Amino acid sequence: MLDAIQYGANSGQTRGIGESAIIKLWTGSMPANCALADSGTMIAELDLAPSWASDASAGVKSFTFGRVVAVAPGTLGFFRIYASDGISCHMQGTITEPGGGGVMIIDGADMAWGQGITFAGFIIRAHGA
Repeated sequence: MLDAIQYGANSGQTRGIGESAIIKLWTGSMPANCALADSGTMIAELDLAPSWASDASAGVKSFTFGRVVAVAPGTLGFFRIYASDGISCHMQGTITEPGGGGVMIIDGADMAWGQGITFAGFIIRAHGA
């Protein structure tokens, strides 16, 4: 089930995010779902490697991203992961500093133009794992 996030369901009924996905970091409040338009100011965009997520193991799927430079100043509010077209949003979540309860945790969410952002990655756990 976790691998369907990247590859889609085995039956072909659901498309996954796919290879070479794109992650974008935004300011402001996260839209209610991926079907809604992007909002806020895009702070950074990162083209992910074809194998941007590990195969699920023991109920955990790990994602690794790398490093990117902020193209605008602002306070990070949420991320979105898109298919390689950069348009089709498949996943989103909040960004907070440690202890803030976000899906993605970033040390220092206030970004300056040109500031480097290093992603340690994040994981998704299957319920009960």
